[in-house]
Amino acid sequence: MPKNTHKIAIAGAATLGAAALAFSVVPADAQTTTTDAVSSARVAYSSKPAQDVKASVTDQLAGASVKVDAIGAKKKAAADAVAEKKAAADAVAKKKAAAEAAAKAAAAKKKAAAAAAAKKAAAARKAKEAASRSAKRPVIKKATVKRYANSLDGWIKHSLDIMKSKGIPGSYHGLHKNIMRESSGNPNAINDWDINAINGIPSKGLLQVIPPTFAAYHVPGTSWNIYDPVANITAAANYAADKYGSIDNVNSAY
Repeated sequence: MPKNTHKIAIAGAATLGAAALAFSVVPADAQTTTTDAVSSARVAYSSKPAQDVKASVTDQLAGASVKVDAIGAKKKAAADAVAEKKAAADAVAKKKAAAEAAAKAAAAKKKAAAAAAAKKAAAARKAKEAASRSAKRPVIKKATVKRYANSLDGWIKHSLDIMKSKGIPGSYHGLHKNIMRESSGNPNAINDWDINAINGIPSKGLLQVIPPTFAAYHVPGTSWNIYDPVANITAAANYAADKYGSIDNVNSAY
């Protein structure tokens, strides 16, 4: 049986006991009066305890409600504390995860930068090594051999190139006109009737050079054969440059 029920029962028993006691002390000869008194007392005693019982039940219900509210509030506060603690833990975990992600990103960036720097350094080193190898192995250009026609035109042009390299003045026209006057373009021409011939040193070749003059004015790099067209022209041009300033200045026998 509930606690409140016990309290109500006890209160009721107390009221009934009070009523019985009042009834027993009234004398026998005063029945009518006693009856009225007992009736009045019963009303008085039965009314007041009923109010007390009601008040006690209400108080107890109110107290129980307060306790329930307090328990609920306590539970809610505990739940809020747990939720707040969980939220704080989640925030810490999220912050930690963000920091770790940032650290990983920074490490990856640093690693990529280091790799790029290493690649750049390797490329620079290779370029430097290649340049060094190129410097150590100079490119040797093949000499271009200029070819000349085996004709008067070719002989004159060949001689002019040699004269230019040796600093000997003269022109194509100057050479050509003197060759045509001296030998008519015949590289094997020889004069056997002039004073040189009488003296035993006849003039020979395209520009009719005597052997002593050819030997004295021979140009290195050419043949020592006095009948060689290029050697003969170049030696005669060298002699004319020394005596007349240039073969272009020679207009007659020299």
